[in-house]
Amino acid sequence: KYRNLLLPMHMAIRCHEYLRHTAAAQITYKITRSRSIQVELGKAESFRETLKATQGPCNTSKPSMLDFVNKAKWDAWKSLGSVSQEEARQQYVDLISSLVGTEAPAVAAQPTGSTKGFQTLLVSTEDNITTIRLNRPEKKNAITVEMYNELIEALDLAGKDDSVITVITGSGDYYCSGNDLNNFTKIPEGGVEKLAKESGELLRRYVKVYIDFPKPLIGVINGPAVGVSVTLLGLFDVVYATEKATFHTPFSQLGQSPEGCSSYLFPKIMGAAKASEMLLFNKKLTAAQACEVGLVTEVFPESSFQSEVWTRLKAYAKLPRNSLALSKQLIRVVEKEKLHAVNDAEVERLVERWLSDECMQAIMSFFQAKSKL
Repeated sequence: KYRNLLLPMHMAIRCHEYLRHTAAAQITYKITRSRSIQVELGKAESFRETLKATQGPCNTSKPSMLDFVNKAKWDAWKSLGSVSQEEARQQYVDLISSLVGTEAPAVAAQPTGSTKGFQTLLVSTEDNITTIRLNRPEKKNAITVEMYNELIEALDLAGKDDSVITVITGSGDYYCSGNDLNNFTKIPEGGVEKLAKESGELLRRYVKVYIDFPKPLIGVINGPAVGVSVTLLGLFDVVYATEKATFHTPFSQLGQSPEGCSSYLFPKIMGAAKASEMLLFNKKLTAAQACEVGLVTEVFPESSFQSEVWTRLKAYAKLPRNSLALSKQLIRVVEKEKLHAVNDAEVERLVERWLSDECMQAIMSFFQAKSKL
């Protein structure tokens, strides 16, 4: 590709013959194989130096003003003045050497589908898409403390990598069944008060990552979603769901209260009445209903869900990365401060609820019912 760039026109043959017996021949060969941007930047200068080395001073007539390409070449050649061909050859060699010297250092390519080692997630980057897959299918992808911490880390890394979009989905037949209630059974030395405080701070950090996430964030909801995995959807940019997905926020059943900024975003998205049905009275929505109220962008048949969604995502990933990020920033920045305040308020209320008799009784009832199965 670059051989024609460095030795344009048939007149460069003589220069090539000269360089073939010098170190410059090896340099030229290296450049012809290089992908360095410096070669592109040196295109005009290389053209002038090649003419200088092969033809000497410009002695041809000036092309027509309408012959833009040849006129530009003639102007470059004419600007050289009178230089001996021997001196010109040396300048050509020096030019090519300088292009090699400024070549960007080689960067090892990230292997396609590369992953980082997580215990509860599968994280990969391919086709400019970073995919974070909840990976506890045997527990319906219930979120443990470990998974919370890994999700925070994975999202932080995804926000800084070279991918264009980030996708969150689940392994198996569930997207996510919400919090693993076993989190509430591991009481630290400081007692339940310490557990509630630490859990609240973890949740605050977790939701904050979504509020501040800089790239388009897309949910691929492959099955039922419960609790925090539903409330966070208001912070996603696009949500695609299979027709088999359902959306359930049973907070009052567990003596708890909403999180994930849903107390603010759900009424904005679907109206106060529909939001109250979900957040106060535990109404479970089908995928079609969730789409109708604006929580889900589009619903797909189960049979074609994965193929249709991923075809679309790969097309999105070909869009200019910075343009998408800056456009998202414009859309979200107006309410970012408000969302952080809502997150703080929701967490504060949840810590209170976790220490309440209602919540403790609801969790005990859950485990008693589970033990009878």
